[in-house]
Amino acid sequence: MQRPLLYLCIFVLLVSAGCSDSAGPVDANQAANTAIAPVSEFTDAKLALAEGTKFLDEGETDKAIDVLNQAVKLDPDLAEAWFKLGIAYGLTEVRDQTLGTANTEPTPSPAGKKEVKTNSEIAFERSVTAYKKIVAANNEDDVAHFNLGRAYNKLNEDQDSAKALKQAVKLKPDDNEYQTELGAILIKLAQYHEAIPPLKKALELDPENIRAQELLEDAEAGRKRVNYSVPPKDGKKPANSSTNTNSSADPMDSKPPPPPTPMPSKPRPTPLRPD
Repeated sequence: MQRPLLYLCIFVLLVSAGCSDSAGPVDANQAANTAIAPVSEFTDAKLALAEGTKFLDEGETDKAIDVLNQAVKLDPDLAEAWFKLGIAYGLTEVRDQTLGTANTEPTPSPAGKKEVKTNSEIAFERSVTAYKKIVAANNEDDVAHFNLGRAYNKLNEDQDSAKALKQAVKLKPDDNEYQTELGAILIKLAQYHEAIPPLKKALELDPENIRAQELLEDAEAGRKRVNYSVPPKDGKKPANSSTNTNSSADPMDSKPPPPPTPMPSKPRPTPLRPD
């Protein structure tokens, strides 16, 4: 009687152990399915933009791309969604290059055909188009001008970027971010003298603006490089070298010498009278 009972206990223990071992993989699979669960379907473009922005801020770039693509499909003129979609695509492109999953040596395009654009470039171009529509309808929209400048900057269209950012600063001169971005694009254009005033203004508005402080140092260093004159190869000093050399001399030494004292004129001889 005891032996059958012992066999039954052993059987129950084995069955329990098998169940506990299989529980782990099931839970892991459920977690994996949760992690890669598809994002929700949206019917409102602005709600999709808000959710895509949230995913982008949280570092869930692939989900952000999915949701932001929904936003621009629902509203093709939603400029902010195009801009953030460009940022998200740019992050994935950098990630893929880092991991070696991207084609680092693209196949040369046939003659007469343009090079294939990246997804980020396409998104930023659509962003520019959408923001241009906004400023065309309302030229006083400083936010649209600012974002238009940023979109141009992403496409390395620096002259257009500077133009848009200058307009944003003109409309809202007390915006710290506007002044900082304008200074940054002017440095990119090697316009160091012009970059200094907006960066100083940015620091005036926010003394803790570390980026503006670093950019100001770059602008001042660039201005010094531009102002530096290289001596001519023949070794001759510049024409104004004597002036520069004597700049520390006594001011009296730099005066021209006095004119020579004129010799006293001799009196004419008196003619003799005849007797």
